[in-house]
Amino acid sequence: MSPLPTPGAPASGLLRIVLIGDIVGKPGMRIACAAVPWLREKLLAKLIVANAENAADGSGLRCRDFRKLCEHGVDAITLGDHVYRKREIIEVLETKHNIVRPANLPSSAPGKSQMTIELENSVKVGIVAALGRVFMKPVDCPFQAVDRELDRFDASVRIRLVDFHAEATSDKQLMGRYLDGRASAMLGTHTHVATADEQLFPGGTAYQTDVGMTGPFDSVLGRRTEAVLEATLSSLPVPFQVAKEDVRMNATWFDVDPESGKSLAIGRLNLSETSLIALQQAKQAMPKLL
Repeated sequence: MSPLPTPGAPASGLLRIVLIGDIVGKPGMRIACAAVPWLREKLLAKLIVANAENAADGSGLRCRDFRKLCEHGVDAITLGDHVYRKREIIEVLETKHNIVRPANLPSSAPGKSQMTIELENSVKVGIVAALGRVFMKPVDCPFQAVDRELDRFDASVRIRLVDFHAEATSDKQLMGRYLDGRASAMLGTHTHVATADEQLFPGGTAYQTDVGMTGPFDSVLGRRTEAVLEATLSSLPVPFQVAKEDVRMNATWFDVDPESGKSLAIGRLNLSETSLIALQQAKQAMPKLL
């Protein structure tokens, strides 16, 4: 498998931001970390955000996973419904500036409900995550929560990204339309299946229903197919181990005007680990210019 066509450089004055879809287990962590240099150098990304709520064996995020992503160049991390599956991450959520929990959890829930990342030339990017309510555990209204968080951003934070971690496609479409003109991008996560509906809404909001999964695709949503089938057919409590084969990174990029906060382009990526290795080898084989 080859990556989708790499876009050209952003138009003059625009910034390119990337959201890496749900990282699943060690395979997802491996390709996400390995892809960062390619995202920086080839895709020309100025900000790399990753949804990492499934990084720890397919459910939750460990402190060491957080550190590894940061050390490899991921700028910001969002989480979803498995935010507290590994309790050790609570300390990170309460002390680090570049990770957020869903904003529509109770106000007493540990962690920050929004973050601001400052890029070169003092450009600021605000990031919010929220959970959907359809076919998911009960949470507060995501629409009211996102409204509240967007209102809390300083006026200087013109670029605003919302990661809506939701099950229902209609839920995510509603949120995208609701935020059109108020968020630079509303990108969906959670289902682990990328949708081919990336688009720009009339008000300048970049939208995609689901960015997809970063992990093993020879699987059922990242888990070993045999285990999922056995549990489904027998009703036995079978452990769902993370699969290992056909590792890919799903990600979405968008180009945004830092002055207006409006997006002018959006695209998706489906980069296999074998393609990434080939790209890296080709780069190493290129003769150095004297």
